[in-house]
Amino acid sequence: MEYTNLGRTGLRVSRLCLGTMNFGPLTTEEDSYQLMDRALELGINFFDTANVYGWKLGEGITEQIIGRWLAQGGGRRDKIVLATKVYNAMGNAPNERGLSAYHIRKACEDSLRRLQTDHIDLYQMHHVERSTPWEEIWQAMEQLVREGKVLYVGSSNFAGWHIAKAQAAAERRNFLGLVSEQSLYNLSARTVELEVVPVCEDYGLGLIPWSPLAGGLLGGVLRKISEGRRASDRLQQRIEQQHAQVEAYESLCSEMGEQPADVALAWLLHNPVVTAPIIGPRTMAQLEGSMRALEIVLSEEILAKLDKIWPGPGGAAPEAYAW
Repeated sequence: MEYTNLGRTGLRVSRLCLGTMNFGPLTTEEDSYQLMDRALELGINFFDTANVYGWKLGEGITEQIIGRWLAQGGGRRDKIVLATKVYNAMGNAPNERGLSAYHIRKACEDSLRRLQTDHIDLYQMHHVERSTPWEEIWQAMEQLVREGKVLYVGSSNFAGWHIAKAQAAAERRNFLGLVSEQSLYNLSARTVELEVVPVCEDYGLGLIPWSPLAGGLLGGVLRKISEGRRASDRLQQRIEQQHAQVEAYESLCSEMGEQPADVALAWLLHNPVVTAPIIGPRTMAQLEGSMRALEIVLSEEILAKLDKIWPGPGGAAPEAYAW
């Protein structure tokens, strides 16, 4: 396993991050335990979750599964960098969502209880809250840091200007501010290259791509269908819209002698701003197969071919659309 610093911090994390969104809804608790144990054996020390995962209002099912796994002991808690999130509704009351100081405090306490730990290593805002001032958000986060309940703060699904505004407010308070941004980023979704990637580089935030395989589109979907597997209705719609691109992509991967999923991850890892793509394995084979991405070196020729199949926005703004 390779390790890197999370953004400008001294925190070392694995180049692949274990996403846990499937734990509960799609992966049984027993299988989830086995995946987390195997991830540790493979050297993955970066685990990502969210208080809403499990998708039953207010229950935090996935956090509870991770908490019971941590409670087994064996030094599990000290071996991982644990990230979770706050923002989405955890109840029907008006203050059980968002980024008010009220909700941040309560959501953090609830996550700590479910996770059976005394601190969260990376506490991420799951979405921007346009109606809450940054002074209030940072005051709440600073309090959690002072109490030792949170070590680092990250964002998710922020625009570039949101990150800049957040950092300016943090600097006025002499606070570290954001250390990471978790964004949708993959070969078929490259909008973040306009402003999010540049602002992360400038402010020293580690970029953590979610959906690195585009919901399965970049995971060898055409071959899997030919073998008799069924794609979801949503994925089938995307295949119909982008069939030529997917076909060209899988053909290139075949020429390389690599699996499409591994090439997609390797492409993200090639970007120096990227800290760790989030992998969300449902099976042990998927988890172990992801390790191959760390060994793939993409030549300039291959990168150019990938850009031709999956063109980005043209680089950073404003040069991507103006002189």
